[in-house]
Order: sequence, then C-alpha cells, then structure tokens
Amino acid sequence: MRNLARVAAAAGLVLAVILFAQQDTRAIVALVVSAGPVLVLAGLFHVVPMIVFARGWQRLLPEHERPGLSVFAWATWVRESVNGLLPVARIGGEIAAYRIVRPDLADATGAAASLVADMAVSVLSQAAFALLGVALLYAIGTASALGSQLLVGVATMIALGAGFVLAQRAGLLGGLVGMVNRLVAGRFELAHAQARGFDDALRAIYARRGGIAACFCWQLAGWLLTAGELWIALRFLGEPRSLLDMIALESLIQAVSSVAFFVPAALGVQEGAFIVIGAALGLDAATALALATARRLRDAIVFFPGLLAWHWAERRGRGVESTGTSR
Repeated sequence: MRNLARVAAAAGLVLAVILFAQQDTRAIVALVVSAGPVLVLAGLFHVVPMIVFARGWQRLLPEHERPGLSVFAWATWVRESVNGLLPVARIGGEIAAYRIVRPDLADATGAAASLVADMAVSVLSQAAFALLGVALLYAIGTASALGSQLLVGVATMIALGAGFVLAQRAGLLGGLVGMVNRLVAGRFELAHAQARGFDDALRAIYARRGGIAACFCWQLAGWLLTAGELWIALRFLGEPRSLLDMIALESLIQAVSSVAFFVPAALGVQEGAFIVIGAALGLDAATALALATARRLRDAIVFFPGLLAWHWAERRGRGVESTGTSR
C-alpha cells in the first residue's frame, strides 16, 4: 500500500508539472503573488466549514453524551489534515480523530460507531453536493459530455454511500467476524462479541433519525461553505464569478478528489480537475491553475499546522501514559 501511494504521488507530481509547464508559468505566479494576502484569508476561511462539519458529527451522539464542539472541531481539523496530506487512503485521518475524541466519551464503541456513521453520511452529503454542481452546469448550459460523465460518478457515489449505510444497519461486521469465528471453532469469540457490540452501537445511531438528518444537513451546509474559499480567491485573482459558479466548481473538484483518494493530496488530479471543470465555467487554464495553487496554499496554512498539532498531541499523550506507568 505504501509503495502504491508513492507511485501515485510521483505520477501526480509529474502530471502537475506537465500541466503547469503547458501554461505561462510566470503569469500564474504573478496572479498568485498579486493576490497573496487575500489568498491566505481565503485559505483560513476553511476553518468555518470545518466547524460546521464538526457540528454534524457531534449531532450523531445523544445529547447527554456529547462532548463540547471544540473537541469535534479539533478532531475534524486533524482528520482533514491527515487525510488531505498523507498517503493514508482516507483512513488514517479517521483513526487520528477517534484517538482525539475517545478520552471525552464514556463509550469507546459508541465513539467509533459515530465516526463510521459520519463517514457514511458524508458520502451521501457529498454526492448531493456534487449532484447540485452537475445541475448547475446543466442550468448554465455548459455541461455537454462532461456533465454526463460526472452524473455517472455521482450515481456511483450515491450507490456506495447507500450500500455503506445498509451494510452497517445489517450488522455486516458482526456477521463477517461471526463467520470467521465459526471457521476457527470459536477462537474469536471475544472479537465476535465486540463486533456485535459495534453493530448495535451503529444501529442505535441510525435509529435516531433526527440525528442522522441533522448530520446530513450540517455536512451539506459545510460543503456549500467550502465554495466561499474559491469565491474569495477568484475575486482577487481578477476573475470574479457568481457564488453559484463557485458551488458548481467546488462540488465537482471535491468529487474528483474523493475518487482519487489513493493519490496523496490528489496531487496532479486536483490541478487537472480545476482546468477541465474551470473551462466548462469559462475560466482559462492559467486562472484555473492559479486557483488550484490557492487551494494548495490552503493546505499549507490550514492542514500542515494540523499535522504538526496532531504530532505534538500524540507525543504529549505518550509522555503522559509513560509517566503514569512509571508511577
């Protein structure tokens, strides 16, 4: 897996270099430098949707069991930072987030179940966001063949999200572990009991339909807010566009980046998506790549500090554990 990530990262880097080499690199740099301070502001705006996503995750837990929003916001920051920058196939961030919220929850199984349910709902909310983007492309008359291809991708996302939810509600994990347990003559009885407990916790979350609906709505609001980053950036890159155009662009960029989860930071893939989808919205390639560069700046000023904060927290946690053990 690690070798695959390295190959994907190298291929993505080569693709990104080729895309930039085909354009007037000096013009792109000039655009980014001229709008530099505001692009930092556009990147920092991502804090707003992160807090909204954190609120959605928080709503999955019963009110009397929920830690404060700051705990989920901190976990969401680390989660996005790890998934956005490291070659962890969108799993490492979830593990890091679980380690952050676990000390503030009495039930470890419930904490893990809330995170898995949040992942499932996010697939559906992002699919709804992408569907809105495709609809906007058709509304402005620029969809053509691109819109049809994107619709296929959105339909796949919806099917995967729905399948993920149904599998969780059906107790798939407990069933699989139970099957293995029977094959080894009951040697995994403890693991089977834990898997059943996890399935029960997931069913309890899905039984609170109000919480699921609230999570979906908060997530969708978060996705919509991410378009604000592009709207601010593009405005100061000298190509102001409507917020609806930015919703269309952001939704489809997010969808493409999610499909390319195996490429660390969607390197190269994201830049290509900015060019293709930006062209459908009337953006020239140089401006699209300047906008993609602004998105990378967001990663540097929001996600990279998130990785450092996570590393510091992990080291501090291990230090506390070792001190407690020595006593």
